[in-house]
Amino acid sequence: MDMRCLIVDDNARFLETARGVLERDGITVVGVASDSAGAFDLVDRLRPDLALVDVCLGDECGVELADRLAEESLSKPTVILISTYPEDDFADIVAGSTALGFLPKSELSGPAIRKVLGLSGDRTPVRHDRI
Repeated sequence: MDMRCLIVDDNARFLETARGVLERDGITVVGVASDSAGAFDLVDRLRPDLALVDVCLGDECGVELADRLAEESLSKPTVILISTYPEDDFADIVAGSTALGFLPKSELSGPAIRKVLGLSGDRTPVRHDRI
């Protein structure tokens, strides 16, 4: 399964590192954005399957961006929220959003993304409570 991904984060160093990690794990990073406007432009132009969105996106709210992508974008990518903070800090927010799930940035990898998406190691679908 070729997965096309957009990463939205306000930290340029993280964007570079995450791109490298994900591409080594077989996920094609089609673009990176540092704010909501850039994310919308790239989502509509590049039509990624997946958008990784930082919860705390500078002065913007990544959860609001996730919801807007689900409601307003043309391609409606699956969104996984990411953060340097632990999932417990955002459990209620993530559960109330349109995002499929959450990954701590420290655990970001191709296998971790596939797990959130409900894909096992052999890439066959598995049951996922949020789907």
